[in-house]
Amino acid sequence: MNTLTAPATAIPAAGRLQDLRIFLLEARCEFLRLLRAPSFAVPTIAFPLMFYVLFGVLLTPAQAHPERARHALAAFLVIGSMAPGLFALGITLAVDRERGLLELKRALPMPAGLYLAAKMSMSMLFAALVAVLIMGVGAFAGGVALAWSQWLALLAVAVLGVLPFCAIGLMVGALARASAAPAALNLIYLPMSFLSGLWVPLQFLPHALAQLAPLWPSWHLAQIAFGMADGAAPAGLGTHLAALAAVGAVCFAVAQRRLARSR
Repeated sequence: MNTLTAPATAIPAAGRLQDLRIFLLEARCEFLRLLRAPSFAVPTIAFPLMFYVLFGVLLTPAQAHPERARHALAAFLVIGSMAPGLFALGITLAVDRERGLLELKRALPMPAGLYLAAKMSMSMLFAALVAVLIMGVGAFAGGVALAWSQWLALLAVAVLGVLPFCAIGLMVGALARASAAPAALNLIYLPMSFLSGLWVPLQFLPHALAQLAPLWPSWHLAQIAFGMADGAAPAGLGTHLAALAAVGAVCFAVAQRRLARSR
């Protein structure tokens, strides 16, 4: 069969396969790039796991406080899912933008969006890796007993919950210089996780600070994770999802506008 008689659907199908191949190659390069950067891989993977062992396993034994142990597991899953979204996109995008790599990507015959899609997929992959490690420690060393459906629900929360933080990282990477991006992201990551009650329960914070918790996307994600750990959908699930979606949409819009102006 020659090209004159080839069906019209052959070209779009070939194009989709080519796009998939480009995406997989871009994602593979991004994964190797992040894995070979100890400044990203070690804190992202090791720190949440280490802190969970110290505060979630040793200081919150499941035998004495089963509910607190479940909530500690859920809280550190949220902490572990925030970092890949913020730092994987924020720092690498700022570096790529400053080095002129974004202009090179735009000149390549690559569909628009695959570059960012590959970065987001790698953030989800790292979030899944951190979540599996934390859940493994919780199950085998921390004595946290959950049904399989609860484990799977918590894994889904960790993997999908990274997306709003990808949008925040994207916004910072689009606005900040490469040298300033790590500091800016840490100023977002650490206070946000603390003020959301992930490190210290909100009842131990000053009342004025505790009242601000619903402003942070990490608080909304934590409420969903707490509900999944308890085996039930949290109250106000729609509100929490809407808040996370709104944060992601606003940050993505700001980043898109800034990157469009830099062309």
